[in-house]
Amino acid sequence: MKILGISGVLGHDASAALLIDGKIIAAAEEERFIRDKHAKNLFPIEATRFCLQQAKISPNEIDVVTFPYAKISFFSKARWHYARRYWYAPDRSLDAIFNGNRRFRRNYNKAKALMNEIGIRNAKIVPVEHHLSHASSAYHLSGFKEKTAIVGIDGKGEYATTFFGYGENGKIHKIKEFYDPESLGGLYGAITEFLGFDMLDGEFKVMGMAPYGDPSLFDFSNLVSFKNGELKVNTDLVNVIGLRRYKENGKGYYFSPKFIDLYGQKRDGDEIDHPYIHYAAAIQKKLEDIALEMIEYYLGDIIRETGKICMAGGVALNVKLNQKIINLPYVKELFVQPAAGDSGTALGAATYIASQDKSDSKKLSKMDHVYYGPAFSSKQCIDACKNHSAKPKFTKIKDPAKVGAEILAAGNPLAWFQGRMEFGPRALGCRSILGDPTTPKISDKINAQIKYRERWRPFCPSVLEEDAESIIGSKHPSPFMTFTFNVQPEWIKRIPEVVHEDKTIRVQVVQQKTNKVYYQLLRNFKKLKGVPVVLNTSLNRRGEPMVCSPEDALNMFFGCDLEFMLMEDILVTK
Repeated sequence: MKILGISGVLGHDASAALLIDGKIIAAAEEERFIRDKHAKNLFPIEATRFCLQQAKISPNEIDVVTFPYAKISFFSKARWHYARRYWYAPDRSLDAIFNGNRRFRRNYNKAKALMNEIGIRNAKIVPVEHHLSHASSAYHLSGFKEKTAIVGIDGKGEYATTFFGYGENGKIHKIKEFYDPESLGGLYGAITEFLGFDMLDGEFKVMGMAPYGDPSLFDFSNLVSFKNGELKVNTDLVNVIGLRRYKENGKGYYFSPKFIDLYGQKRDGDEIDHPYIHYAAAIQKKLEDIALEMIEYYLGDIIRETGKICMAGGVALNVKLNQKIINLPYVKELFVQPAAGDSGTALGAATYIASQDKSDSKKLSKMDHVYYGPAFSSKQCIDACKNHSAKPKFTKIKDPAKVGAEILAAGNPLAWFQGRMEFGPRALGCRSILGDPTTPKISDKINAQIKYRERWRPFCPSVLEEDAESIIGSKHPSPFMTFTFNVQPEWIKRIPEVVHEDKTIRVQVVQQKTNKVYYQLLRNFKKLKGVPVVLNTSLNRRGEPMVCSPEDALNMFFGCDLEFMLMEDILVTK
């Protein structure tokens, strides 16, 4: 069966994923093709076209089109909970009761419009609940055969914000859901806005800021509580809508004026300043504490049974929380679907449909890499160089992994463009900027002169598989940069440019079987510098999507202070 999953149903992170007979053929975010970060209020037209081209199939061969947003019954607790909790915004409250399927109808019509534009005529449309899509993307791609605990935490889907359940024999079972405004993801997003960042984009920055602060200086217990199995958010202060929102320069935020009265003015600027670093630390700790309490309450017995847990949803990208989950004494392995945010729900909806088919369900397997985007030939890279207005200097070389390692060992940052583009928010060795983690201040240089982002933001290491345990002190799989680990003491001074303020690293363990060229670069670098680690960050500038094509890479290259770029076997210099 040929299943096309499409996302963008919540107005951001449009993406497309194609499964054929239970196997992932292609997956990509729309933003990469149209160069508009998060592709807000769009559906994945270009990403869908890519998926079909990659599979070499015609639009009319698609059997099912699915999207992660379902119709919610009038009698559902979700609609009535939303209406009751948002009583102070009567327009929203009444709309939830009497027109609660409005957004579903809108998404259904958008899916039909996409199908018409692409020329998909024979497929049926099968919606999947948003949190079931998250759950499927985690469980059905985890490779776990045992009974598996499933966690989904995000801002919200239709109405649900949080999912606890388990997977067994290929089937997903719900245990508990919470509904808007009871949302840890929404709460974290509200504080993200208060700290001066954009929701959906700045949560990583809050997480990166948190280690600079002291969580004991502020107690956010007045914002959220979890008692007797129930989550409750204080909507006098956060997760607010309508007239309760704090407004500034015509924009409304998800916190209230009362919040400002308690905690002071919203942060501005790029510095890690007081008291805001302590607010970041406090909200990070509160997220961890509440999430761990909920996991224990609803899934503790299941996890103790087999030790396996999988996660998706935007909060699953909080690597500090994930480290705390891994460190629970009864957890043997945590799988976080690498595109855990809403872009990954296109893949989740598709895997859920596949799981319902006897033949396809048997072929769903562990997701061991994310290289599902477009690739470009050496000739395409050369043509892009010849046609670019900057008239770049370029040379064809024999061994990119050797030349790349030499450039890095000389202390130079390197743009690294190889193979199929990654699906999800992390650059994992195909669309990356690389650096030598032993070169003093190279992270400052990349932040200031290449990425143009906040100077305190940390960078991540890519580590050879055979050396990972000696650096992180753990055998836990970590191929996707979805976890942090404590750096072993003897390595802190050896790779200082990738060690964060709290002596942790968000690591990618590189395997030869999934990325041979990148693995070989690391091997070569180890021979030259004695460390099996390179600094790795995404190939983009602040506010831009990760690059997709050679043209994108050249535009980025000539818009910053990079001096070396390898596109396949083409070395570009200034």
